[in-house]
Amino acid sequence: MKALDELTFDNRFARLGDAFSTHVLPEPLDAPRLVVASDAAMALLDLDPTVAETPVFAELFGGHKLWAEAEPRAMVYSGHQFGGYTPQLGDGRGLLLGEVYNQAGEHWDLHLKGAGMTPYSRMGDGRAVLRSSIREFLASEALYALGIPSSRALCVIGSDTPVWREKQERGAMVLRLAHSHIRFGHFEYFYYTKKPEQQAELAEHVLNLHYPECREQPEPYLAMFREIVERNAEMIAKWQAYGFCHGVMNTDNMSILGITFDFGPFAFLDDFDAHFICNHSDHEGRYSFSNQVPIGQWNLSALAQALTPFISVDALKEALGLYLPLYQAHYLDLMRRRLGLTTAEDDDQPLVERLLKLMQNSGVDYTLFFRRLGDESAALAVARLRDDFVDLAGFDAWAEQYKARVARDGDYSEEQRRERMHAVNPLYILRNYLAQNAIAAAESGDYSEVRRLHEALSKPFEEQPGMEQYALRPPDWGKHLEISCSS
Repeated sequence: MKALDELTFDNRFARLGDAFSTHVLPEPLDAPRLVVASDAAMALLDLDPTVAETPVFAELFGGHKLWAEAEPRAMVYSGHQFGGYTPQLGDGRGLLLGEVYNQAGEHWDLHLKGAGMTPYSRMGDGRAVLRSSIREFLASEALYALGIPSSRALCVIGSDTPVWREKQERGAMVLRLAHSHIRFGHFEYFYYTKKPEQQAELAEHVLNLHYPECREQPEPYLAMFREIVERNAEMIAKWQAYGFCHGVMNTDNMSILGITFDFGPFAFLDDFDAHFICNHSDHEGRYSFSNQVPIGQWNLSALAQALTPFISVDALKEALGLYLPLYQAHYLDLMRRRLGLTTAEDDDQPLVERLLKLMQNSGVDYTLFFRRLGDESAALAVARLRDDFVDLAGFDAWAEQYKARVARDGDYSEEQRRERMHAVNPLYILRNYLAQNAIAAAESGDYSEVRRLHEALSKPFEEQPGMEQYALRPPDWGKHLEISCSS
């Protein structure tokens, strides 16, 4: 394991030059201190987890110190925000400190969010507050543990720095990791500003570093776009299967790698609601839970437009046509597994859709239903879950179809069924009220709840002694928390 001063930097994005980013130093936080760190994320950099408790750790990720080899840059990009194009965005409160490669040869961006003002802050202060930093940390690590592609979070550093949002709060920084922080909006920026040389340089950069296998194809750029389409189809299928609502699916928040990042007013479903809107600023419901699938396609279309200098329109349309079938295949595969099924039948999709409609009309807890469905045999499980539903006749009809489907699937023991279903149906999920409880404690100086919740979410499928409170249905007040974009 490495010490902090032993990280090896290779700042490949910075070498693209000033047309792509601006050199900016972090603005230090007052009295920086560790709130929480992820041992699993630290392992990606070969770091000894004990270094998180050292003063230099908080100083490095609180903006007070910097590696000599680091080259902090604020990236420039644009994007479609709620459907409207904004010509220039960029890292308004974040900095790409540099790229580090580990002993396995993997490159990881060190991206410090809340690092202060940049040329792209657009009237903002460049800061992030403690609550949003904790939420991003917990979400990125929780999604990864669920098997959903996501950026990672190394740590949250708190401070005494005052930051004004709706009220005065304390500033914080979150250090996030990804193989790249390039977004759809990067390509849009150079396309709409008519800078073909820089756009070609960016495309070569992404192709060579992140999709090198596409070089072997007759049309490398087209092969890369197809891969981006497939990755996004799979990611959004997993969002839908696990009830994750991103909240701000602007094209500047969409990763070129097909990973979840730029967490804002996200939420996991409590009671199943296909029309759920997690962002209280989304008055039209553009980014509602059910709209995430078509918005994913819309965003890919926006990226396709920016790639027309390299790929024919017909080829782009053909690649975009893969999105919905790929999404449906990934989604249905995961939902079958969540129902404990190991084979495929033509009527599986209607079986899933009927269940979700029943859950919608009865306010059934989305996560706990699937977990409890795997606790015992299909017959006993549906009998116990029956009282959660208002439409008893409708549920009884579904239950009979489900039991018959399970019987056709194969002859498995109750223990085999439980083990298989519990491996894909989490017991612990990042509910908004759990995050809010942890944030409230942290804002009063107690970081133990954040760390404890992170521990539970790191092993979402395993029943952990002493963590029972994280597996309960939320109280009524916890289901209706309003989350804003302000961070």
